[in-house]
Amino acid sequence: MRACGRAVRMTRLQQLWWPEHGLRKADVVAYYRAVADALLPHLRGRPFTMKRHYNGPRSPFAWVKDAPPELPEWVAVSPQPARSRGGALVRYPLVNDEAALLWMLEFGCVDLHVWSSRADRPERPDWVLFDLDPADVGFADVARAARLLREALEALGLASWPRTTGGAGLHVLVGVERRHTFAEVREFAEVVAGALVRGSGGLVTTERSLARRRGVFVDTKMNGHGQQVVAAYSVRPRPEAAVATPLVWDEVRETLDPRAFTMDAVVERVRRDGDLHAGLLTARQRLGGALARLA
Repeated sequence: MRACGRAVRMTRLQQLWWPEHGLRKADVVAYYRAVADALLPHLRGRPFTMKRHYNGPRSPFAWVKDAPPELPEWVAVSPQPARSRGGALVRYPLVNDEAALLWMLEFGCVDLHVWSSRADRPERPDWVLFDLDPADVGFADVARAARLLREALEALGLASWPRTTGGAGLHVLVGVERRHTFAEVREFAEVVAGALVRGSGGLVTTERSLARRRGVFVDTKMNGHGQQVVAAYSVRPRPEAAVATPLVWDEVRETLDPRAFTMDAVVERVRRDGDLHAGLLTARQRLGGALARLA
């Protein structure tokens, strides 16, 4: 298979990855190629962590950070010091083009995970992430919580971008100028989440204990250096074979079904609407005023 003028060897394309849906590896490859123009800007220049499945999307997997020996020399890498390794350098791949994307698929990466910062300024994130997960509640409550979060952010003068996760939750992202540290964006996320808890009448929680948690859990811990976050347009290795899909806020309703965002549906959305989260990549919002108002 050729991409970007390079030959990328793809094997076992007829392997059934989701037998219940009749989906093969070839379908996933075709999907990623179809949405590559929208997807790649969300990957380009960001340290990429490989979630390597050994035999399809629901087989055992391993997290691989270091560029493996078989990585082609034409796939760029970014050495970054890893705190978990005492500051030793980890050679993170960069998925900057379609050829690198296809190589990652062949290596076993079904969904795609990147940092919230880019390799040239790894200590300065591009966005703040609010991860909304249901705990013994339905998706309708997740949608309600997301809209409350949007209202809170708008009151602080900040635009936000929602997307499905390919699972039962939602991500809400706030694009920021690359001037804030991870400590600052995490502080901001935690303060906003706390305000939501107090103002939501029991709908929203930040309870860490799974045994005590009920409602829509707002997780802010992914706002940290080296944290890997699933990228927009990723196919998730779950039974539904759903895609982490960029939305517009008018779509975030109680009746929204995240399982409806199949690969075919997302290809059609991209063909019709382009990348609904292109604005996230160019947002230059500052948090200083919002933090001052929250204080």
